[in-house]
Amino acid sequence: MPRDPQPGWLAERLSRGHVADYKPFVFVDGEGVRCSLYVSGCLFACEGCFNEATWSFRYGSPYTDELEERMLADLAHESVQGLSLLGGEPFLNTGVCLRIVRRLREQHGRSKDVWCWTGYTFEELSAGSDDKQDLLAELDVLVDGRFEVARRDLTLPFRGSTNQRVLSVPASLAAGRAVPWSPAREARSA
Repeated sequence: MPRDPQPGWLAERLSRGHVADYKPFVFVDGEGVRCSLYVSGCLFACEGCFNEATWSFRYGSPYTDELEERMLADLAHESVQGLSLLGGEPFLNTGVCLRIVRRLREQHGRSKDVWCWTGYTFEELSAGSDDKQDLLAELDVLVDGRFEVARRDLTLPFRGSTNQRVLSVPASLAAGRAVPWSPAREARSA
């Protein structure tokens, strides 16, 4: 049975600063060519999770300056559209995620987008602790909600179960409610 970690939990109390994997130049973790960072640690324990090994906060290896510099060099490539944050649970690893996202924003502004997958909902995150709100504010696209194996649908783009949503974070924050992401909407606002 999945657990239900509350969004008020501070990542600094849980995260060990580990990453499970880094994959440059991938095509599956969002739209376009992406660099994907898989953080370690997740308390949701969703049945049917595709990445169960990342539940442990000690899985993988520590996030390092060397990895960060490699990621930034890869992200600077003209064919890369942006960064994807996956896990584990990025919002229980905000120290690692904010560090790379803030560096990306310093170097590229909003010309590179940031996608993030989370078991939390937009509503939980927007009312959550400061670290969660800080990370949420840096994102462009959020795929939210716990994976529910009973609602699995492999035909859905970018998500695994019908309860999960693909949201435009800037539009959602501006509206104060979840706003679905669509490539057409994002192209108009760019």
